[in-house]
Amino acid sequence: MDGFLSEPTQYKGLTFPHGTLAPEPGEAITLAPGVEWTRMPLPFSLKHINVWILDDGDGWTIVDTGMPLPDTKDAWRKLLDARVTPEKPLKRVIITHMHPDHIGCAGWLCYKYDAELWISRLEYTMCRMLVADTGRDAPQAGIDFYVRAGWPQKAIDNYVSRFGGFGRGVSQMPDAFRRLEDGDRVQLAGQEWRVITGNGHSPEHVCLFSEALNVAITGDQLLPRISSNVSVHPTEPMANPLDDWIKSCEKLLRELPEDSFILPAHNEPFTGAHIRLRNLIAGHETSLTRLRQKLEKGPVKVPETFISLFGRAINDDEMGSATGEALAHLNYLIHRGEVKSQPGSDGALLYSLA
Repeated sequence: MDGFLSEPTQYKGLTFPHGTLAPEPGEAITLAPGVEWTRMPLPFSLKHINVWILDDGDGWTIVDTGMPLPDTKDAWRKLLDARVTPEKPLKRVIITHMHPDHIGCAGWLCYKYDAELWISRLEYTMCRMLVADTGRDAPQAGIDFYVRAGWPQKAIDNYVSRFGGFGRGVSQMPDAFRRLEDGDRVQLAGQEWRVITGNGHSPEHVCLFSEALNVAITGDQLLPRISSNVSVHPTEPMANPLDDWIKSCEKLLRELPEDSFILPAHNEPFTGAHIRLRNLIAGHETSLTRLRQKLEKGPVKVPETFISLFGRAINDDEMGSATGEALAHLNYLIHRGEVKSQPGSDGALLYSLA
């Protein structure tokens, strides 16, 4: 399935050359020489993940994989059975980062097709660490984290009951991998691609840029219509991921040409990288301004910042991601010396201007 799917569309200064239509799971569209686009289904609000099949001439490379669901595996079988042969094998599976929608099928594909796993070291080790939580009881450090975050007991009970679920979204990981590092140059689809790593959404997210094709595979580091979650987690309660995220956006502004063709993990391929990166940075600056205005009115617990940050109430299913995102903004201001916190009588932290 080649060629444009529809007329180009525009959105907030971005151009989508293929419009808003996209391939179905099990189908693929050629976007550039040796670069094919397909999608895998997801069982939550995003509905899909974009994954990429690269024709290396003497073999194949996959970038990101989807979750280990029956429909996803069926789609991969359909795609790869039509491509992979003993003379032209699946050589490698490249993972942008360790979230289950990206890495979930990596082990299954690597074992089934005897392919190598290529990934950054921090993404590999973080994934293995989270998988190791499977079957464990929720740690006291995690419970204490959410008490300090002002969670009601019902939400904490939900955290305890669901703890260790990460491993259910990831197939058995390979026991060895090839490390990808910032600045590496790798040969894929007949071209040289440069590795560009970013932080904030995940610990060492890999992007790939081909200067010859002017194409960048950006995973969740650069999305056209949604902003990737930037969160503080119980394992590192004083982390400053928002600072990492903003610096990573600034890095991509330097590394990617404005007219590069961006292949994101969600939504549609687009051009207008610099416009989108500046808008992502500006969006967080706006959130920080609203948060400062909220704190001017007096000390608050984390859930009391949600309306200011997100403009709406947060439901139970969103509680974890909203808390992580709110703490990312609060910690950013703490690291800048603008905000302080102290425990209240119930153990929840109260945040106020310093």
